[in-house]
Amino acid sequence: MRAMILAAGLGTRMRPLTLTTPKPLLRVGGKRLIEYPIERLVAAGITDIVINHAWLGQQIEDCLQDGSRYGARISYSAEDEPLETGGGIRRALPLLCERGDEPFLVLNGDVFSTHPLNGLVSINPPPGGAHLVLTDNPLWHPRGDFVLEATGRVSEQGSGRLTFSGISVLTPQLFEGVTETAFALAPLLRAAMARGQVSGERHRGCWEDVGTPERLAQLDQRLHEGRL
Repeated sequence: MRAMILAAGLGTRMRPLTLTTPKPLLRVGGKRLIEYPIERLVAAGITDIVINHAWLGQQIEDCLQDGSRYGARISYSAEDEPLETGGGIRRALPLLCERGDEPFLVLNGDVFSTHPLNGLVSINPPPGGAHLVLTDNPLWHPRGDFVLEATGRVSEQGSGRLTFSGISVLTPQLFEGVTETAFALAPLLRAAMARGQVSGERHRGCWEDVGTPERLAQLDQRLHEGRL
C-alpha cells in the first residue's frame, strides 16, 4: 500500500506562523509536524509516500527531499492552483496507484495522531468505497461528521456522530465521474455511504487537529512533558 499526506493547505488559521513557513514544517515537540506521520507510516511498513503541496511547497521538498533519511521514498504532487482535498488526491492518483485499482492510505498533514496504522494496511474497501477512522468530537466540532454503526458501516445520518480524523483508506474508483478540477472529498464520501460502500473504525490514542497557534503550543508542551 502507498500513502498520501495532504500538505497543500494555506494554513491561514496558523498565521502569522505560516506567512513564511508552510504549516507542515512548523516545529512541535522538537520535530517538524509532517515528520510524525512519515515516521508512523514507515513504522507500519508503508514506505512509498506522496505529499502534495502548494503554499511555499518548495520548502517542503527542500526539507524532506527524497525521504531516504526516514527510510521512505517520497514523491511530490505540486499544485499551482487550489484543488481542494478531492482534487489534490485525484491529481496524485498516478503516483498512488501503480496498477490503477489498488486502495491507498490518506493522512491529513496537520493532524497529530497516535492511531496505529498497521491494521489499515490490510483494509480493502470495495471499488468506489472507503474506510474512515473516526474520533470523539473535539470541543470545536461538537456535532461531528458521520455515524459509525455497530456493523462497522459508516453513514451520514443517525445519533452518536463522530468526527472524521483525517485518516482514511480510499479507492481510486471513488473519484470516477468527477469533471471538476477542484472539488471537496466529503461529497464523494457521502455518495459512497449512500451506496453502502464506506466502513470505519474508532480512533485509538491521541488525536489533535493542529489548526491554530494555540493548539500547536499546547501539543508542543504535552510532547515536551512526555504526556504523549
